[in-house]
Amino acid sequence: MRSQIFILEDHPIMRRGYRALINGEMDLQVCGEAETAGEALEKIPKAAPDLVIADISLEGMNGIEFIKRLQTERPGLGVLVVSMHEESLYAVRALQAGAAGYLMKKEAESCVIPAIRQVLGGRYYVSDRIQDTIMLQFAGRIPTKEIAGQQASLAQLSDRELEVFGLHGRGISTRQMAEALSISPKTVATHRGRIKTKLAIQSTPELVRRAVLWIESEKPAPALKR
Repeated sequence: MRSQIFILEDHPIMRRGYRALINGEMDLQVCGEAETAGEALEKIPKAAPDLVIADISLEGMNGIEFIKRLQTERPGLGVLVVSMHEESLYAVRALQAGAAGYLMKKEAESCVIPAIRQVLGGRYYVSDRIQDTIMLQFAGRIPTKEIAGQQASLAQLSDRELEVFGLHGRGISTRQMAEALSISPKTVATHRGRIKTKLAIQSTPELVRRAVLWIESEKPAPALKR
């Protein structure tokens, strides 16, 4: 009997790619798809998947919030996050929320099937690149004191605040953030104010500078020698 996989991804091309890879395997089959977290939560009970593939950057409810809701409604259902984000904080938060695996989209074509099988087998899956980054941080091998301090500070942010912070670092405007997250510009401003308070930042330009520094510091770390 083929294991049933549900896909939560807002890009049609990515969904098509996952579908082709998964349905091409004798032991796997796509049982449903959704563009938003809300749609996925409605469809999953009827689709009855054995595993869910989910992105983090979604309109409305983000992937981290989705995982938390899903684990409340269907405890134990495996979730494999396939995301464009390379930041180790997102991987850690996804796993803490209840995901069983984290994979970056650039590695999906070659790694998604082995990752699916590993999670279905009851094990966790984290890509080598993310694993090395997490291990480097755990070992204290962070490039600068400023970046190390920032990583600790960012742990204070909520999942949505971290998402808004990252968007600032990518040069996204308030209006674009509001549209992407399905919230009002006023709510974006509220999140920005809370971020400033938690990170002891005095101005928006300083917030942007810190966010850009974080984005740049989170580029893939070199692999550890084995």
